[in-house]
Amino acid sequence: MTSHGCAPALACALAAVALASAGCGTGNRKVPAACKEGARKVANALQAAPGRVRLEDGTRLSRCVHDARTDADLQTIGTVYTQVADALASRLPTSEPAAVELGYLTGAVRHGASGTNGTATELVRRVEQAAGLEGPPPTRRAAYERGIAAGRRSG
Repeated sequence: MTSHGCAPALACALAAVALASAGCGTGNRKVPAACKEGARKVANALQAAPGRVRLEDGTRLSRCVHDARTDADLQTIGTVYTQVADALASRLPTSEPAAVELGYLTGAVRHGASGTNGTATELVRRVEQAAGLEGPPPTRRAAYERGIAAGRRSG
């Protein structure tokens, strides 16, 4: 084999190393422990929506999504957030606060996912779907949208 035959393989290997190391600068970020404390903690924090929502240690919900870089972290955060979203969605038809809280969670997840190079896209989709295929009921849509705006802004 000539040295020309190695060039494409070497280029591919170097590209793979470059791609893998590109995420290393942000990979050192650890997901705050408060993000993994369960659905009840997130649901309790969301009761402050559309005001400032923070977990017990002051962590923003969007930071949990943004810092979840490993499959395990994404799965943990995803499980917690979808449990909360599903519980809020079950109350959506009869509860304006649930609409605001679900909207806030949706906005915060969108905000946190915006800096993840697509790794949290499925989580965004799943939380958005909790409101229903056509979104929240018309009687709750304004409250839901108010929550989304607040979550994107400060979530």
